[in-house]
Amino acid sequence: MATSPNASTYTRFTDNDQANSIDRVFASAWSGGANTLTTAFSSSTQYNFTTATTAVTSSAAFFMEIYDKNPQSDTTAEVQYSISYGSKTGLGGLDFNNDTGASGFSATKAIYSQYRNLIFGGDETQNFSFNGHTPDDIYIININRARYKNALRLNNLSLILSGSNGLPVKLKLTSDTVTTSGSANAIRAGVGREFNLVSGSNGIRQGDSNTYVTNSGSYGFVYPDAGLIILNADALDHSGSAAAFGLGGGGLNLGTGISTNTMGKNPVKLQNAITLGGSFTLDSQEDIASKYYWCRVFNKEFNYTTNDSFTKTDGTLSFDSMIDTPQTYITTVGLYNDNQDLLAVAKLSQPLPKDFTKEALIKVKLDY
Repeated sequence: MATSPNASTYTRFTDNDQANSIDRVFASAWSGGANTLTTAFSSSTQYNFTTATTAVTSSAAFFMEIYDKNPQSDTTAEVQYSISYGSKTGLGGLDFNNDTGASGFSATKAIYSQYRNLIFGGDETQNFSFNGHTPDDIYIININRARYKNALRLNNLSLILSGSNGLPVKLKLTSDTVTTSGSANAIRAGVGREFNLVSGSNGIRQGDSNTYVTNSGSYGFVYPDAGLIILNADALDHSGSAAAFGLGGGGLNLGTGISTNTMGKNPVKLQNAITLGGSFTLDSQEDIASKYYWCRVFNKEFNYTTNDSFTKTDGTLSFDSMIDTPQTYITTVGLYNDNQDLLAVAKLSQPLPKDFTKEALIKVKLDY
């Protein structure tokens, strides 16, 4: 370890020796670097209803996980997103029990309440309203956190859905981030920015309105900071028409199951529409924080070392030439806190010669 003439091995950084920066990195959200997810699989282990009793409380009653590969046959399969269905009235799911007054208290009601509390900051008087239309039912696509990193990238969301209405065209959905010049529809305390889910592509809305389905409102909302897409079930259930699809609108005749105390398995219906659409494009946004330290080594500093080969057992220098013209080699920089605990180590690519005629400036970068 190189030392200064006063035998101190530590030099305190000043404010002028430090700087912070944030680098924003964009990449495909899906596993393996795929830009577009064209095939997807569910797990028969996770999304499984063996008996009526377990179906009430199993994870399948609350969400359906979607993988990039078949998890039953490929151990490298990873969760890409999950789909949930929520009902304000608790329909489309089994009641938790059959006691008096328990009707409508189901997993679907719990899901609706969960996301209402998340979006609206615990205000239970608020309900999801899509361009003036307030449906009882919603679908949620929850992107896996490992996929979207810090946020979903604006302007490139593309989700193609295809339903059972027999029409030859597909519903192409995106956020309206370009149309609104990045200005959010709202800022929600629990999830951040809110944008509209509209017909169009690459953040550009088709047409001049967010409502594409008459009397059913818009298709939904996108929350890029939380990796969430909330869809309006009424708009997706609408049968639509060839004329409406020609204008970028229409429904999918999705057929959301809204029977009382009945497992509607509605997430499967949305996933089938995604699978038939065959294209789900997302990019992740990752903000990498970096801290820079400039280690300034002046000519009179760190010319001696505590290395055992530098001195004899009696404490004298091993080589007389080191008395007046010592030379050391800087190979490592250690960063310590005030308690002299080693926090980080930076290795130089090659030893850096140091003597009284040389100074050095070493930049250390920490990413976290």
